[in-house]
Amino acid sequence: MNFEHSVVDNILKLKLSGDLIGEDNGIDIIEIINNHINNNVKLCVVDISGLRYINSSGIGVLITILTKFRNKGGELCLLNPSESVKKLLIITKLNAIFTIEENEENAIEVLNNSLK
Repeated sequence: MNFEHSVVDNILKLKLSGDLIGEDNGIDIIEIINNHINNNVKLCVVDISGLRYINSSGIGVLITILTKFRNKGGELCLLNPSESVKKLLIITKLNAIFTIEENEENAIEVLNNSLK
């Protein structure tokens, strides 16, 4: 799996691609999340449009990220999941826990409104 990250307007943007199966990258992602949360970043957009596959460990990584942001009074939004990932989120009922948006503009609006 590959990932990129940046912070724009105090929103962490994380882009994941490949297969999210909780390998070593999961630890690297969590470390980046912790660093940004410690620097008072409370909002995160995770672009998962490039994920081909996700397993239970990968779901665990996403839940860990969500939990870390919510524990600090923040929020996370998943962006543009593929059909297979969207089906997995529905089957596991995680679509009721995660905020999922189809485009970045909507995701940022939802995140900014979550802090009001």
